[in-house]
Amino acid sequence: MGIPRGRATLAALAAVAVSATAPAAAHAASVKGSPGGGDPYFPKAGNGGYDVSHYNLHLRYRPRTNRLAARATIDARAKKSLARFDLDFRHLRIKRLTVNGERARHSRRGQELMIRPRKGLRKGSRFEVRVRYRGHPRPVIDPDGSKDGWIPTDDGAFVAGEPQGAPTWFPCNDLLTDKATYRVRVTVPRGRAAISNGKLVDRDVHGHRQTFVWNENAPMATYLATVTTGKFRVTRSRVDGIPSVVAVDPRESGKALKKMPAILKLFGSRFGSYPFGVVGGVVDHAPQVGYALETQTKPLFDRTPGDITVAHELSHQWFGDSVSLRRWHQIWLNEGFATWAEWLWLEHKGGPTTRQIFESLYRGHAAKDRRFWNPPPGDPGGPKNLFDSTIYNRGGMTLEALRQEVGTLTFFQILRDWARQHAYGNAGTKQFIDLAEADSGQDLGHFFHVWLYRPGKPHGWGHSARSIERAVPRARLGDMLATGLR
Repeated sequence: MGIPRGRATLAALAAVAVSATAPAAAHAASVKGSPGGGDPYFPKAGNGGYDVSHYNLHLRYRPRTNRLAARATIDARAKKSLARFDLDFRHLRIKRLTVNGERARHSRRGQELMIRPRKGLRKGSRFEVRVRYRGHPRPVIDPDGSKDGWIPTDDGAFVAGEPQGAPTWFPCNDLLTDKATYRVRVTVPRGRAAISNGKLVDRDVHGHRQTFVWNENAPMATYLATVTTGKFRVTRSRVDGIPSVVAVDPRESGKALKKMPAILKLFGSRFGSYPFGVVGGVVDHAPQVGYALETQTKPLFDRTPGDITVAHELSHQWFGDSVSLRRWHQIWLNEGFATWAEWLWLEHKGGPTTRQIFESLYRGHAAKDRRFWNPPPGDPGGPKNLFDSTIYNRGGMTLEALRQEVGTLTFFQILRDWARQHAYGNAGTKQFIDLAEADSGQDLGHFFHVWLYRPGKPHGWGHSARSIERAVPRARLGDMLATGLR
């Protein structure tokens, strides 16, 4: 039996209405990914609405002219239905950009690369972005006046991304909490080497050029990625069974890196097993840089390091690389931990104990020495103070005071649990305090408030404040501690 004409007309009108409104409703549900990741120190860094899972970078670099030609393939997943999303990318000229194989409209504003795909991205869907680009990369100047990112040298480039330099050489989601795996393929002139994170999986010489391919399969924050190039003596070996790659500029010395087996053995016994499948280091000749950096699996040194500097950067593989920050103001969790690890290495090799170093610093700096004690490490007061010496010294002292407060066995249990529970992820100061209280069974709120947040010289934080050992001479101590570190 047929449908009466009147009802057929109403059904047809209803169908038309549904078909007309469905796309509009879907479009209305789509949003623009936020142009920043919410970090108060670097509000434009990072982007919202998606997570990156993998970066595949193909780079061709000519050191003589500082010219980079590259292609980045980014695999990501939409956390929201997206009509538009952003990447972080500085300076370099884009030749072609596609999303899921289709050309996408894009525009730029500062470090923001704003992308509008031809088709919206549904929540939960995976998508691929490909960007071809080229140009002359240059560093970014940090709030404290230092350079980071792609820093040209006389034979290549020193590539160190902390805190905001990664977008100077590849488009990315420059967000601490958006870790990803990497494959980096780098072509440089024959006679140069290109050192990146992870494992060297291929090396090919072709004519006047050679190509290096590196895989980093452990999740990595963007600022820890490197592709440092130059003339290097490259040594491949094993350190306690772990593959090692050490690259040293012929004008510098890598002697201190021979201490790696002993340093890693000590740290492994205290912090837990080394967290990555590769270890090593890069010693470049880059005197204009002024710091070393814990690039993942291969710390990067701008000149010949001492063993204290090597210990500092290797400790970051646990504290900073495997366990990374959530927000930049929490950086004492990186630098305070690495500073205390320096002291541990000093004690291990026959120097002053960690307690003696603590007491020397505490006694040697009166309350009126505000420059030494401020800003408190838990609240640097802005990005300009991100690498202030107090973040390192008072941050390390916070950990030593904690060791004295809870006892050595409990203290190392806290450090091991921290490295294990948050491995390859992110965690902040609150999580560390919660863990310290859980492992020790103590209320440590007042203790951490005094050491991390109260301005001025800490006083009255607990029973360990009443116990002072004989200090080593301050001048001797100053000669031992490392400087120029990140």
